[in-house]
Order: sequence, then structure tokens, then C-alpha cells
Amino acid sequence: MITSKKLSPERIEEIKKFPITYDQDCPKLTPSQIARMKPANQKFWKVEPVKVSLSIKIDADVLAWFKSKGKGYQTRINQALRDVMLQSG
Repeated sequence: MITSKKLSPERIEEIKKFPITYDQDCPKLTPSQIARMKPANQKFWKVEPVKVSLSIKIDADVLAWFKSKGKGYQTRINQALRDVMLQSG
């Protein structure tokens, strides 16, 4: 039976320490082989994040700065937030 649970930090560390073994049935892939990999079904190749609508309060000068850069300020704010999220790990 498969259950859907979030992995604990301890379990993630345990998985990371598990040895990887390669053989003729499961050889180690080169970086170029990995780069050429594609999913069996192309509709799963690019996954778009789901957008949600929300109300948020930010400083007026921050909003003015993003708007001063032209059309697409909401996309730029989202990208700035995503960059911070990805950098924090």
C-alpha cells in the first residue's frame, strides 16, 4: 500500500546516506545522457506553477519601484520572491 506522507528531515538524511550501486542493468549515466532525458509523455515535460490570487500589503516605495520598470511588475515581484525562496533552500 502506498501512502502519501511528507518525509521528516531525519528520513531525508537517511535516504541521502543510502549507498547507490551501479551495474550493467543500471549503469551510471553521464551528464550528457541525463541532459537528453525526456519524460515518456511530453505533456509532463513543463509543469507550470498554479497561480493564486491574494491581497498583500507591501511598502509603497517597493511597489512604485517594481511598477517603474514597466509592464509585468506582478511577474517581477513573483520572480523576486521565487529567487529568495530557492536561495533559502
